[in-house]
Amino acid sequence: MIQAIAFYLFATMVIASGALTIFARNPVHSVLWLILAFFNAAGLMVLVGAEFIAMLLVIVYVGAVAVLFLFVVMMLDIDFAELREGFVRYLPFGALLAIVLAAEMIFAVGAWSADSVQLAGSQAPVEATSNIEAIGQLLYTRYIFLFEMAGIILLVAMIGAIVLTNRKRGGVKPQDVGAQNRRRPQDATRMTRPPVGQGVEL
Repeated sequence: MIQAIAFYLFATMVIASGALTIFARNPVHSVLWLILAFFNAAGLMVLVGAEFIAMLLVIVYVGAVAVLFLFVVMMLDIDFAELREGFVRYLPFGALLAIVLAAEMIFAVGAWSADSVQLAGSQAPVEATSNIEAIGQLLYTRYIFLFEMAGIILLVAMIGAIVLTNRKRGGVKPQDVGAQNRRRPQDATRMTRPPVGQGVEL
């Protein structure tokens, strides 16, 4: 019973926060609603026993979105004085969201410790292995070629992005590593004795 209640709670929050992510006019608010959606999706993963995917959602996606949030704040023309004034106004709403998130995490831990949610038509695993071990066995045995292919595609995309952005620009002095290595200490410094009242010619 507690698993079903937790599932509907997390599912409702995911749908609501996803809709608010789309319809929010402020991009900062949109990113915050997206973070809330990721947290609730991680709660759903915990309920079905996929702790590894839940941690990936929290660490990778929420961490990356938090960095994106910082970039958005730095790039937008935001009046920080007005932002500080709005902090007090939105403080009750933020405290309410924090309480809801804390209650959801406590609820998810309680539901997970009770038992995992059994999906319709799913069968219990033959071996009592963790989901991380099961994912590793599938990824590095049956899907090893697809995994390697995905890595090669990402490598090619990275090299292509470097090649496309590394174009020659005019007025830029290139680096000559050989000339730098051949440079002697006596060539790097020059002793001048300028007369009094005159500057040094460069």
